[in-house]
Amino acid sequence: MEETHFKQIFNTLAKSFFQGLLILGPFALTIWIIWYIVSSIDNIIPAVSEKTYPGITFLIVICSTTLIGYLGNKFILGRVIVDSFDYILEHTPGIKFIYTSLKDVMTSFVGDKKKFNRPVLIKTSVEPEVWRVGFLTQSDLSSVGYPQYVAVYLPHSYAVSGWVVFVLAESIVSLDNVSAAQAMKFAVSGGVAGFHSDDNVFKAPE
Repeated sequence: MEETHFKQIFNTLAKSFFQGLLILGPFALTIWIIWYIVSSIDNIIPAVSEKTYPGITFLIVICSTTLIGYLGNKFILGRVIVDSFDYILEHTPGIKFIYTSLKDVMTSFVGDKKKFNRPVLIKTSVEPEVWRVGFLTQSDLSSVGYPQYVAVYLPHSYAVSGWVVFVLAESIVSLDNVSAAQAMKFAVSGGVAGFHSDDNVFKAPE
């Protein structure tokens, strides 16, 4: 009897501990990531942050980046300067590969030319019928000899990686009633978050 009672207490304490981890874990990790980013940027100019206040370099970088983005978009002179630097970097041997690759990746997620903005379902199996969530990135591949195919990016769950596949256009279905953010959240979370309520999520019996 005492052993059974001890097991119940231990199970309750263990369950409470893991529940505490679920509550504190995301909060603590978020704070740590924010602090890591701020301190890393501060270390760019350590003399400034050490002699004044921690975080001042971070604020300077954020404000400067915002100002450059505003001037580069709103004023002709700023646009000319940005385009000039862009042209030089895109045509400099060696540098152009690094620059254009990073530019394409960043513009895929942010800015006015986001690429992952057309969520689709792609059929990956017929028997049994299986569909995966992806994003249409190229709707015309005739330039590489596949006129009836499209390019779809398939993100991996719980990772920042994914696949790019060529598939027949007839094998995809557009998710018109789902936003790109919801589709990405659904795919990356393994289907437990995104475009449905928590009431529909499968929960294992305790």
